[in-house]
Amino acid sequence: MDYLLTILVDGVVYASWLFIVALGLTLVFGVLRILNIAHGSFYALGAYAAASAVALSNGLGLPPALSLLAMLIASIAVAIAVAPFLERVVLRMFYGRDEVLILLVTYAVFLMLEDITKLIWGVTPYYVFEPRGLFGNVEIGSLFYVGYDLMLIVLAVVCGLAVWFGLNRTIIGKVVLAVIHNREISAAMGVNVARVYVLAFFIGVLLAALAGAYTAPLISVQPGISVSVIILSFAVVIIGGLGSIPGAAIGALIVGIARAAAVYELPEAEIFIVYLVMATVLVFRPEGLFQRAQVRKI
Repeated sequence: MDYLLTILVDGVVYASWLFIVALGLTLVFGVLRILNIAHGSFYALGAYAAASAVALSNGLGLPPALSLLAMLIASIAVAIAVAPFLERVVLRMFYGRDEVLILLVTYAVFLMLEDITKLIWGVTPYYVFEPRGLFGNVEIGSLFYVGYDLMLIVLAVVCGLAVWFGLNRTIIGKVVLAVIHNREISAAMGVNVARVYVLAFFIGVLLAALAGAYTAPLISVQPGISVSVIILSFAVVIIGGLGSIPGAAIGALIVGIARAAAVYELPEAEIFIVYLVMATVLVFRPEGLFQRAQVRKI
């Protein structure tokens, strides 16, 4: 029983931050119709910015609990600094062009952001261990878990509900859904589609940076973390269905639990199992578990 509980909890914790990243990726795809390879770089920028923010907070002698607020501010700062510029100056020129061209453009952005990250923070790993001790340990059955890890589950739920509420219960969300349904008719009805694009891309970058910031205490923040994240995020959105927010949640859970099971049973297949699950899903449902049309009615 403890064995199964360990796999379940570890899988859900892993799925929590992965869902936040995939949520931003699938939201950007739903609105802008682009598969953004640079999305993993936003995660890395969030992690590095959070590491710097926590170090600054500790250096100023602020209460340890404020490090969580510093990480949030760092995420927002990354989104403000990156999202408007990339969407307005770079991506806007390629809307409606061939999908392969857009993939190459976002890949180029990914490479540039990787080098920019190295120029700013160097290649030395950063360790952000202080926030992880804020929540103590939590007992689940006969097992003990770090409270911070379980807090990530709460954060993922909050992010998911916030995006759902924003899309379905606010005027701005209704406008975004209208653009997702049909951007041409939305523009004809007076919707500022360009502004919707900026907003959607900003939220997508913010979610990726947020996931990077709050997983920084769990990892070694170093060059290359963006690569594995974007690969796993693509696996999640492909399993769940491109553009599907419920699919991103289900896909993240499937990937997280499958990976946790592999870690305990067959560690050498930790990465392989993710692609095996993705291939299995695509064999039976090439469009993913949730079709894109269903997303537009959430």
